[in-house]
Amino acid sequence: MIIVVRPNSTQEQIDHIVAHIHSLGLRTDVSQGIKRTVIGVIGEEDLVRNAPLAAIPGVEEIVPILKPYKLASREYQKEDSVIDVGRGVKVGGGYLGMIAGPCAIEGREILFEIASAVKAAGANILRGGAYKPRTSPYSFQGLGEDGLKLLREVGDELEMPIVTEVMDPRQVALVDKYTDMFQIGARNMQNFNLLNEVGQTKRAVLLKRGMSATVADLLMSAEYILAGGNKKVILCERGVKSFDSSTRNLLDLSIVPNAKGLSHLPIIVDPSHATGRPDLIPPMALAAVAAGADGVHIEVHSCPEKAMSDGPQALLPHQYAAVMNQMRQVAEIFHRTIPVPHGKA
Repeated sequence: MIIVVRPNSTQEQIDHIVAHIHSLGLRTDVSQGIKRTVIGVIGEEDLVRNAPLAAIPGVEEIVPILKPYKLASREYQKEDSVIDVGRGVKVGGGYLGMIAGPCAIEGREILFEIASAVKAAGANILRGGAYKPRTSPYSFQGLGEDGLKLLREVGDELEMPIVTEVMDPRQVALVDKYTDMFQIGARNMQNFNLLNEVGQTKRAVLLKRGMSATVADLLMSAEYILAGGNKKVILCERGVKSFDSSTRNLLDLSIVPNAKGLSHLPIIVDPSHATGRPDLIPPMALAAVAAGADGVHIEVHSCPEKAMSDGPQALLPHQYAAVMNQMRQVAEIFHRTIPVPHGKA
C-alpha cells in the first residue's frame, strides 16, 4: 500500500511515520516530491493489511495497491521513471537509450572498431558480453574479467556508458567495478538470488524478459530489484518462444504499451535476439520506436561471419547507421530525444 503524507509535513513527522512502520516489522520506500511525500509500505500481505497505519499523525490517505508488483506499479508512481545510465545518457520519460555493439567481446581492436562505428551512427550505450550464457557448454563463453577491462577501456575512450551481462550473484561485485549498467539475461530473469544481489547496488539494471515470461512475471522480477533499494530498472523485450521456426523468437511489441500502462519503468526492445534475422531487425526497430519503446538494443559486428557469438543476427555498421537515421526520424515525430553521451563517467 501507499501512504500519502499530509502537505507541509515536517521531516520529523515523516521520520516518525517511517519509524512506526518499521516497528511493525514492515519496510518502507519513501518518495519525496516537490509538493507531496508518499511512502510505500512493503512486507507480508497480512501484516500490511492489518497494520493500524491510518492512526499515525501526519498520514493523510492510505491507498491500497492490488497488484503483486507494488513498487513497479503505476499506482505507486504515476510519472514515468527516468533512469540515469551515466555520461548524460537517460532512458525513459522521452529519452531513448540506443544500445549497440557486439554480442561478445573478442578483442580490443575489433571492439574499438565496432564501438566507434555505432557511436558515429548515434548509439549512446555500448554493449558487449564478457560472460556469455550459451546453449552448448563447448561454445565460446566469453573473456571474463579481461573482457570487462576492454569494454571499460573502450567505453571510456569513446565517452560511452557501457552495459554487460552478469550471470551469477558471485559475479556482481566484479562486474560492478567496470560496468555502468548490468544486464540480466532472459535465462536469469527469475534468478531471484541474482536479482536480490543487483538490487543491493546503485547500478542501472537492464532486465530482459524470460523466454516464456508473462508481463506480470517480468514486473515481479523487477520488483525484486526495486525492493532491494535499486530504483534504476529498465525492462527489455527480446522475444518469447513460439511455434514458428522462421524467426528465432516471437517479438511481442504489444508489451511496450502494455507494460507502460501497468508500470512506470522504462522498456526497450531488442529486435536482434527477438528475430535472429538481420533483414527483420530494421523494420522491427522502427516499429518498436513507433510503439513507444524507450530505446532499442541492436547487435552490430563489422565481420559477422567471423563473430564468436551470434554473428548471423548482427547488423553491419553501415546497416546500423541506416536504421539509426530512420529511428531518429521516427523519434522526432513523437517528440522524443536520443541523448548524446559526453564527459566523464
